[in-house]
Amino acid sequence: MSYLLNHDDLESLLLGACFFGSGGGGTLTSARSLLAQFHAGDYYPDAQVRVVSVDEATHGDTVMVAYLGSPVAINGAHYPQGPVDAVIAVRERLALEKRTLSYLAPPESGALGFLVACLVAAHLGLAVIDADGAGRAVPSLPQLTYAAAQISPRPAFLVSQAGLRVELDVQPSQGQNGAHSHQQDVATIIDQMMRPIVSQADFKQFGGLAMWIMAPAQLERALPVRGTLGRALRLGRELQAGRLRSADELVSYLARQFDMRALPLFAQGTFVAAEVESRNGFDLGKITIRAGDRLCTVLYQNESLLAWDSSRSSPICMAPDGISYFVEGDGQAVYSNGDLLLPDGTLNPALLQRKVTLLGLDANPVLRERGGLILDSFMQLINTIGYLGPYVPLAGNASAATGSAV
Repeated sequence: MSYLLNHDDLESLLLGACFFGSGGGGTLTSARSLLAQFHAGDYYPDAQVRVVSVDEATHGDTVMVAYLGSPVAINGAHYPQGPVDAVIAVRERLALEKRTLSYLAPPESGALGFLVACLVAAHLGLAVIDADGAGRAVPSLPQLTYAAAQISPRPAFLVSQAGLRVELDVQPSQGQNGAHSHQQDVATIIDQMMRPIVSQADFKQFGGLAMWIMAPAQLERALPVRGTLGRALRLGRELQAGRLRSADELVSYLARQFDMRALPLFAQGTFVAAEVESRNGFDLGKITIRAGDRLCTVLYQNESLLAWDSSRSSPICMAPDGISYFVEGDGQAVYSNGDLLLPDGTLNPALLQRKVTLLGLDANPVLRERGGLILDSFMQLINTIGYLGPYVPLAGNASAATGSAV
């Protein structure tokens, strides 16, 4: 069933989406900078966003829309002009084919990922689909279900905030039976081509992306991860109301409301250090948490990819499973990696005295399919940060919840 979101709903949505984003999906800081301008006027004809289910999106085409680039760099944006211009380019191209663009799909679960789709939809009079390409945030395009479903990437538009437009028209190779093959390679090529572009001075480390144009018949396979905006909205409302005061209460809520398993990976620690470097449209860094004489290190590339406990000989969690923070005490309870830092890249001192629990969340089964394009892409990325072992699902790390060494 479709529903409407207003300004207050979007604030709730941001909080829930931040938690599900596995440390990424854009910062709350950047999302709130955009949300602050969301009111009826010259830019937004109506300060409401219509959200529809996959089954309801039958009256036109859909395109995925996002910001691509460094979450920290996006923090200064006030209007989603790059994504708006990218979607306008898609709409103009479809009009030449006598087709109508009616819906937008977020790339992933995350504060900025969800909000950009909603704000662009409000500006252009479109609807947003209650689903996304991962159910968590991801560092690059091959880890999304749109790539795994072999949706055509042609054309892909990347547009700067100032209106510089780049169009990529990458043609997948043809298999012997005439079907497109090497879809993951195509998504990788597009991602690798776009990252250097957003690093150029005219883009300033980020740009608006619109790609994967989908007819209604393609949505079934392209969007198997559903109800994710509604899930984030409900969790965000609980967080805003202060009804979830501990990690245990949050774990219980996720199981009860969404049948989602979360494990406390590293409980009741404190933040002690942070490192970050922005390069090629990524924020690369690590967050360190201490509990007694044990240290937990989270490695991220925009999104958290790997978590280590100094008392254990193997990772306590790895992507595609989610790695999220819950901070107890007065004030904000959920943070992305970027939100933990000050503008100079150092740890926010306001967090040093608050207890934090690192939680692991089971990824959607679509992301964990052995031999699948998405899992393979995650593992290739994790290999580049130094882990050369196999994927160990969260179920294999159940002892992490006790904090015991193995």
